Amino acid sequence: MSLLVVGLSHRSAPVSLLERASLHADAQTKLLQDTVAAEPATEAAVLATCNRIELYADVDKFHAGVAELSTLLARHSGVGLEELTPYLYVHYEDRAVHHLFSVACGLDSMVVGEGQILGQMKDCLARAQDLHTAGRLLNDLFQQALRVGKRAHSETGIDRAGQSLVTFGLEQLSRGADVAAWARGKKALVIGAGSMSSLAAATLARAGVAEIVIANRTPERAERLARILATGDDTDVLARAVPMDAVPAELARADVAVSCTGATGLVLTAGTVATAVEGRTGTAVTAQGRKDAAGVDAARGAAATGAAGAHGRTAVADDPRETPLPPATVGAEEGCPVDLATVAAAEPGFSLLGESAVAGIDAATLEQHGTWVDNGTVDRREAARRSAEADAELITALAATAATVGRIPERRRPEPVVVAPRPEPALSLLDLAMPRDVDAAVHRLAGVRLVDIESLAEASADAPMAADVDQVRRIVSDEVAAFGAAQRAAHITPTVVALRAMAADVVAGEIARLEGRLPGMDDKHRAEITQTVRRVVDKLLHAPTVRVKQLAAEPGGAGYADALRTLFDLDPDTVASVSQADDSNTPEKNGRNRGPA
Repeated sequence: MSLLVVGLSHRSAPVSLLERASLHADAQTKLLQDTVAAEPATEAAVLATCNRIELYADVDKFHAGVAELSTLLARHSGVGLEELTPYLYVHYEDRAVHHLFSVACGLDSMVVGEGQILGQMKDCLARAQDLHTAGRLLNDLFQQALRVGKRAHSETGIDRAGQSLVTFGLEQLSRGADVAAWARGKKALVIGAGSMSSLAAATLARAGVAEIVIANRTPERAERLARILATGDDTDVLARAVPMDAVPAELARADVAVSCTGATGLVLTAGTVATAVEGRTGTAVTAQGRKDAAGVDAARGAAATGAAGAHGRTAVADDPRETPLPPATVGAEEGCPVDLATVAAAEPGFSLLGESAVAGIDAATLEQHGTWVDNGTVDRREAARRSAEADAELITALAATAATVGRIPERRRPEPVVVAPRPEPALSLLDLAMPRDVDAAVHRLAGVRLVDIESLAEASADAPMAADVDQVRRIVSDEVAAFGAAQRAAHITPTVVALRAMAADVVAGEIARLEGRLPGMDDKHRAEITQTVRRVVDKLLHAPTVRVKQLAAEPGGAGYADALRTLFDLDPDTVASVSQADDSNTPEKNGRNRGPA
């Protein structure tokens, strides 16, 4: 077994890079075809989800395989190899098997224990089978991974440790409150009708929302999902389908929106969301943080900007950190050695106790100012007579202090920082797409709460691990050992078959020679002699072949097949032909076995 995986995930790369490197269906197909066309790889499969991109291959050379797979990932993702390389991880042979089994059990998911990955792995295997890029190794590997994942979920409580990404995202939107209580009676908009969007719609319906609107580029799929929701036995929700161009209007009616499409560009811009919230609340939406109104207007576009003027929206206030503070009152601070009239004119927003107090002030005046703040007095004329040597001594003393305590002592009182409270959201957005569907600038809009893949990754890092995770890890370790043993044993099977075929040929030749020497031998005696010779050969070969299979199944046992071929002078072409015959007779090779449902 020479299994190699090269990939990146939410654990190794920032979400922004994952978003740029995401592969659509056509890109995955081309990547598979190019991988098996490359010299080191004979099989290939791509596992691409919202938080991971992994390329699995059966390679004959490790270093050449790593180089080729990394290059192919960079080429098809559109991210330069130099930028991508620091975030890639590589697993080989047993470590690669361990990684895939852990992924199947949900141990490597953003939400530990989630079961959606099993469906994504089935799709990965089906795609590789359809393109004939999955041979014996990858078929065995992925089907066993699916069985291990199901075993982990059935034998442990890993489901209690994890949830679906949809459920976890809704919990983040509800700020930890009960999702059912938070969602009850709300109007929901679901953009997309794929597996993740369907799961989101079903979860919202079970949580008790009053209405679900499905928007999709394919109307038939949206209508089908709406019918399923409306006629479900476990839900009581009004569901309807709308075209994609109705999304802005429906967004203005919605309390919560979930988006998960395969679009390569933004589905909801900051301007679209701001317009929807303004239409819902009747008040202008302000941007919080460093971005000001110009950023939102740019997202809306020229048409949206014109509409804003027509509807009489007020401009978003500038960032308070970029707004000059009112000038200090000259002469208000009695005894201050700083010439306020000069400094205030040169430095707008000057504050005696603020950060601007040190800007453009010489060392002597700064020292007097510090002493004044501490209610002390300094002779200005004496300070003016300070020599350059004295200034150098002061700098040296400050450097020594910084080296000792790690900082220069602060002598000025810091100004209090006032943080404006964020209002309760009028619209809650959950973006589960990769690349993102919702503009990240929406995070800064007042009245909107956005939870996306990046914020889910941050939240999941603090999620507690369940006790069952340790049990799942033990299951993974046991299954990896069993899979490796089976693969190593399978590796020697063609050699054993070739050995027995050679023995059968020897028996047949000796029986023919015996018949030539004893031409009068009847059929009864001939059959008895033939059976006796075969039994002798079988008994002689039984113990060695059984033992060699056991030894070959152990780590490092691959050399036993070579030893067997050397000892019995087996023809390598015969062994290879047996192996190829086994591969051609494997139903998975032709894609007929899609794995467990």
